Amino acid sequence: MNVGAGAGSYEPAGRRVTAVEPSAEMIRQRAGTAASVIQGHAEGLPFGDHSFDASMAVLTVHHWTDKGKGLSEMRRVTRGSVVLLTFDPAQRGAWLTDYFPELAALDDVIMPRMTDYETWLGPVEISAVPVPHDCTDGFLYAYWRRPAAYLDVKIRAAMSSFWTLENVSEGLKRLEDDLNSGAWAQRYSKVLDLEECDVGYRLVVTK
Repeated sequence: MNVGAGAGSYEPAGRRVTAVEPSAEMIRQRAGTAASVIQGHAEGLPFGDHSFDASMAVLTVHHWTDKGKGLSEMRRVTRGSVVLLTFDPAQRGAWLTDYFPELAALDDVIMPRMTDYETWLGPVEISAVPVPHDCTDGFLYAYWRRPAAYLDVKIRAAMSSFWTLENVSEGLKRLEDDLNSGAWAQRYSKVLDLEECDVGYRLVVTK
């Protein structure tokens, strides 16, 4: 089961994947080859106990109205592992927050602490998920080595954190000026030689 899945869900050969998606609009956008989907919310999964071998939620827990309830529901319907890709709000290594400090403040409010997952799910293993420099998924810190991408309104429109911030014009102006002057490249030159970078994403897996 894939909770909070978008249009890119799929069914591997020989295995069945069921996506749970709250948005009717996102369901309409799904490709014909995508996995079967049920409209619903994590906090009230429409499945019986132990219905799935495993369940997964990718960068979605922070959007739930009741995170503890949603994770309890995932645990209830899953026989095996619950797998989460999330973000550690204690991570402060991404340069993006130098231009948009509001992002760090937002993370402090909406992102669960790593210790919360054990409270909600029981024993878990947590590991870092480094992001490659050419990552094709447009999540918030995916462009850590491609700073000009954040000046593109279409790219920012795909990032829910930027929806929440009321006015980012000042940060955008500073970033654009620093890119044009070379100040960004000088200040963050160390990241330009990296193939991948730990910017705070974490894989949480129940034991």
